[in-house]
Amino acid sequence: MRTPSPPEQRRDLRLLIVAYLAFVGLGLPDAITGVAWPSIRDAFGVGQGSLALILSGAAAGYLASSLMAGGLVRTLGLGRLLAASSALVALALTGCATTGAWPIFLLCAVALGAGGGAIDAALNLFVATAFGARQLNWLHACYGVGAALGPLLMTAVLAAGWSWRWGHATIALVLAALALAYAATGRVWSAAPLLATAGGAPTDGAFTARRTLRLPAARLQIAAFFVLAGLEATAGQWSYTVLTEARSLDPAVAGLCVGAFWTLFTLGRVAAGTVVVRLGNLRLARMATVGAVAGTLLFALAPAAAPLSGAVGLCLIGLALGPLFPGLMAETPRRLGAGAAAHAVGFQVAAAVVGAAAVPALAGALSGALGLEIVGAVLVSAGLVFLALHERIAATTGG
Repeated sequence: MRTPSPPEQRRDLRLLIVAYLAFVGLGLPDAITGVAWPSIRDAFGVGQGSLALILSGAAAGYLASSLMAGGLVRTLGLGRLLAASSALVALALTGCATTGAWPIFLLCAVALGAGGGAIDAALNLFVATAFGARQLNWLHACYGVGAALGPLLMTAVLAAGWSWRWGHATIALVLAALALAYAATGRVWSAAPLLATAGGAPTDGAFTARRTLRLPAARLQIAAFFVLAGLEATAGQWSYTVLTEARSLDPAVAGLCVGAFWTLFTLGRVAAGTVVVRLGNLRLARMATVGAVAGTLLFALAPAAAPLSGAVGLCLIGLALGPLFPGLMAETPRRLGAGAAAHAVGFQVAAAVVGAAAVPALAGALSGALGLEIVGAVLVSAGLVFLALHERIAATTGG
């Protein structure tokens, strides 16, 4: 492999830094809905299960744009795509902050998803191809940074007695500033030699996509990403409501617990990037999966009289889930082969989007019928299903 020249190394470092910033930006709006949901629900006069409409709308936009990521990269270039996506997210958040109409709010949720989907798929493949597993873990750690800061910001806004709309407006300003930064680095991205590969140009044929879906390991990984993202989203979106409305925890404390969930989620990815070379992806993933199942059990079985024990379980879930998504993504080229990887990454991101909407939506529907404590049972079930899927993938691919 050719050693990059000093100018190429400086360019690659700048690309990696911008990629990290992009994932911080992705995380900021994704995690605020769980903390803001009771306030949003009351502001629009909708039912508890209406959270599913927000998540489903965002998932639809995310799914559509992630599947078009390759074509968007080739048409716009990755720098312009980053800028356009961030600008779209900023506009959508502004719409959420200013509208008084529930249908408009839902349309803004679709735009939020569309803004994030293409950048997510493109950067996952780009960093996995250009930099490897360690940097991919750290890339996703940056998402966790944004996901941790979002709930903390919204909690501070609500604790100060301000409307939840100020939280959305503040994050809109951050994303607008990031869009300008991405636009300023457009030439750096256009010089990157791996963009054609990252965009999927060599393997765009429909036949290759169908062949990818015929691979048993590809189908198993798609299912695993669906369940994993659903588990992550359910814990992040519903835990605040469970802790406050079912277990009577102080709202400020519950907001801090959700922030701690995302903080530990991030720290798990930072630590994974440091130790993955020593432990190996398979061993690390097994340890993390067992930890996640243990955390779901602790959260689900915590007595209402001791809500902080459930918060400890929530924190364990966050720490354990952190390295699983990037670890599975980094293993995709090895397990499926380079020819299938470009398509598989897009499918996996799409499956994660659908899972992140479907599983919390199921939890919401069940909570409306059976009470909020059913969310714990959903988390335990998702953890056990993911454990089974991961072991099946390992057996199918030899590790």
